[in-house]
Amino acid sequence: MSTDYKSLKNTALRGWNTWNSRSVACHVLLPEGFALCLGFKEWGLGDTWFDRCLNELLVGRFDDHEEKVHPGAHAYDGSYTDLRFTWRGASIRIQSATVNAPLPLGEGPEERDTDLVLLITPLEPTPYPVQLLVESAMLWNRPGKLALEGDTLAVELPERTIRAYPTQPPVRELNTAARAPFLAFDLQAEIGLSTGKRRSLDEIRAIVEARRAEHEARAARYGSLAEVYAAMQSCMGWDTIYEPEKDRLVTPVSRIWNNIWGGYVLFCWDTYFAALMAALDNKELAYSNAIEITREATEDGFVPNFAATRDIKSRDRSQPPVGALTVRELYRRYGEDWFVREIFDDLLTWNRWWDMHRQVLSGLLAWGSQPFTPRLNASVETGSVNELQGAAYESGLDNSPMYDDLPFDTKRHLMLLADVGLTALYVSDCDCLSELADALGRAAEAAELRARQVIYAEGLRSLWSEEHGIFLNKRADTGEFETRLSPTNFYPLLTDVPTPAQARRMVDEHFYNPDEFWGEWILPSIARNDPAYPEQVYMRGKVWAPMNYLVYLGLRKHGLSDACRDLAAKSAELLLREWREHGHVHENYTCTTGWGCDKADSDRFYHWGGLLGLIALTEAGFMDKPPA
Repeated sequence: MSTDYKSLKNTALRGWNTWNSRSVACHVLLPEGFALCLGFKEWGLGDTWFDRCLNELLVGRFDDHEEKVHPGAHAYDGSYTDLRFTWRGASIRIQSATVNAPLPLGEGPEERDTDLVLLITPLEPTPYPVQLLVESAMLWNRPGKLALEGDTLAVELPERTIRAYPTQPPVRELNTAARAPFLAFDLQAEIGLSTGKRRSLDEIRAIVEARRAEHEARAARYGSLAEVYAAMQSCMGWDTIYEPEKDRLVTPVSRIWNNIWGGYVLFCWDTYFAALMAALDNKELAYSNAIEITREATEDGFVPNFAATRDIKSRDRSQPPVGALTVRELYRRYGEDWFVREIFDDLLTWNRWWDMHRQVLSGLLAWGSQPFTPRLNASVETGSVNELQGAAYESGLDNSPMYDDLPFDTKRHLMLLADVGLTALYVSDCDCLSELADALGRAAEAAELRARQVIYAEGLRSLWSEEHGIFLNKRADTGEFETRLSPTNFYPLLTDVPTPAQARRMVDEHFYNPDEFWGEWILPSIARNDPAYPEQVYMRGKVWAPMNYLVYLGLRKHGLSDACRDLAAKSAELLLREWREHGHVHENYTCTTGWGCDKADSDRFYHWGGLLGLIALTEAGFMDKPPA
């Protein structure tokens, strides 16, 4: 790890924020690890007395009896957060803000610390009494002594003591799930808490309002796209966590996924896309996401489909190669050589791996899955390995109809389909990586990459079908074209391979074709006239933001301004519909209705849904301007 990256981490991983993946209502101070965790207890009287506790809040749970969180603003640095939620009849708002304060004990007047204030507001009368529980905690085995001092929560840390003060006296409540000092309050009116010193409700409200205004001013810089920016950025803010196993700042796809996997899980192209979204105005988060997912590379040298706690990885398969594309965009935006040097060799090894292990025909790649020895024998390690489904997982399009019933070669570990999308992404990878090699003065590597780019560009060129007016997948066993169409058939636009006439045909005959991709909600993950489209299950017809985004980049590269404009507008409209209604940013959206919440196969707060907004922000030129 370079000194530059160490410095970045030390700067970014400081202060109060929602660092703990287990709850969006847990506010943690780094680097110390002291936390104030909010919980709620409901008392009810039916046939018998009962009480229920909600100790961890997450966005997007599906079960009717679970909390329904409507996330709002979340500044990247934790200076302001806002959410509201309903739970068993209760409707509550939680806001947080930070304020600079002098360090105690006579340290220099120029030294500043950060205090946290919390404002918890019941939004309407509840059918049953509700209590607010504020539990203190030391996370990740960090050193600290917790105590309850009257109405104050205190922690004695190695270098200082911090206290949290409420705005009203607590009540005596001993029947909770708390395992550390806590405070309980009857939540009948607004309650505030503050660290550092005792503050009144009016003082806390003023701090919260000031930080809210500052955060909204940041969004306002994006003009008519302020709401689009807010949807994308807020989802990124809430999903960003501190990952303690490897001491890092990352943005997993959602907190629910982290908890399902027992701590954290990073998916390959998902995390690179998180870096691209952060790049708009948070260089540190963008760099950290790109570096950390690249560092998850397996012993064979490829970035895996997933990497999770306890070193569980998909050592049989990778995912779409968008790493170099991401790093090149970050380099063009920020121009810092150290960042490229940090991961260039890993990206180069990954690029070589595709050529050595996934070439199914000369100059053409196929998705695959190779045998390996699992570390823990976990089902995610053993399932679908060296099978067609494992190769489909590598594509990132898990159940795409394009891959239905194709032959799989268990000796070569390959799906017998020369994939136009993968080959195009690989040509782009070679191009992006050679540009980065030039920037670092790595002439030999740049020449190597350009030589491979020529070979695979020629292979990609062979997939053009003059009859169909688009690039098509080709069966490696029969040599026949496959005519099922998805947005991946547009990925050759990411390269220089299509001629202007070919690019225009692809747009006129397919992008704008209402029987295939054009419509009220776009782009469907399989053409509308495909027999699988009516299913609207996962990759069988639903709209996926990363596909829209990659197609947009290709359209933009070839100057297809009409299609760029239309795709940007429709993508933003799709994003804002769920955001305005529920505060959700979805993993995918039903193409026939434009909703995400109408089906259970769509995580409700999955960060790459924000790519729908990044398309519009890029089209408006914000990715071309200096960072705001």
